[in-house]
Amino acid sequence: MHELSIALSVLDIVRNAAAESGLASVTVVRLRIGRASGIQPDSLRFAFDCSKAGTPAEDAALEIEEVPVGGHCDICDRDFTNPEPYVLACPLCGGTSFKVTAGDELHVLDLEGEP
Repeated sequence: MHELSIALSVLDIVRNAAAESGLASVTVVRLRIGRASGIQPDSLRFAFDCSKAGTPAEDAALEIEEVPVGGHCDICDRDFTNPEPYVLACPLCGGTSFKVTAGDELHVLDLEGEP
């Protein structure tokens, strides 16, 4: 379960951001996760909840925005979005020459907290 190591990394980011912002406690952590990132949001929530004790995010809710896979097809020269985590061909023309432009990211967007 690589979600545990990701949750621990997110908590490190939260710790540092809270310290820099003068927050004693964090109430909300918002993430943006691409569908093609290989990260299972439910598993990440579980790992985050299991790991947050003793951190400024001990009582924090984890909010996850999922990003669909997006790409640009070299064949039809159009952008596309695909709700599935894997793209084997352009959903518009069936071409197999494309670049993934979205959906493989993991970003800590922001956090809310109290001083």
